Amino acid sequence: MGKHSTHLVWDWNGTLLDDISAVISATNAAFAEIGLEPITLERYRELYCIPIPRFYERLMGRLPTEAEWAVMDEAFHRHYTEHRIGCGLTDGVEDLLREWQRAGRSQSLLSMYGHEQLVPVVRGYGIESHFIRVDGRTGPSGGTKALHMERHLRALDGAVVPGRTVVIGDAVDDALAAAHVGARAVLYTGGSHSRVSLESVGVPVVDTLAEAVEEALRLAA
Repeated sequence: MGKHSTHLVWDWNGTLLDDISAVISATNAAFAEIGLEPITLERYRELYCIPIPRFYERLMGRLPTEAEWAVMDEAFHRHYTEHRIGCGLTDGVEDLLREWQRAGRSQSLLSMYGHEQLVPVVRGYGIESHFIRVDGRTGPSGGTKALHMERHLRALDGAVVPGRTVVIGDAVDDALAAAHVGARAVLYTGGSHSRVSLESVGVPVVDTLAEAVEEALRLAA
């Protein structure tokens, strides 16, 4: 395990965790707080982008005010916590993580879900031991992943190199964060974006996480 083998950085929400139904429910609850109409999954995936205030701008025709953002952000996280309990891991996750580890390769997890919430949740799904590091967002919500990715790889203290690192996620922001640190990316269609949106960044786009792992091996060969 180390610098000369492919390292995976997994995303959590919408990638390892199949929680898009909880995200839609929480988003619509947040919208209701300020009088916006509910959104469908298809519309969500068509418009979704990061940072999140820009996503709301696409829906509202303007950026939310600071007061609106505070209300929507609090409502989203409150309702998401309630709905997330019913969500399971994406099909095949346990086997993929176990097989990658058994092959002597390393993997870690980086999420924009708050760190204090993320760690016990990952532990609760019984997969924490497969990762050499688990990091969630620190600081306010609503930003991008690039600087978090930079800190995540730096914290691995030279155990991996960016050129042999592949980020697997469900958002355009995952690919941008990978590019920021000189890593590769594979994007998965089961989460927040439409395939058209994912394909716009020019990285491999796949419909299953098994395909994502295959692509990662090819990219970092």
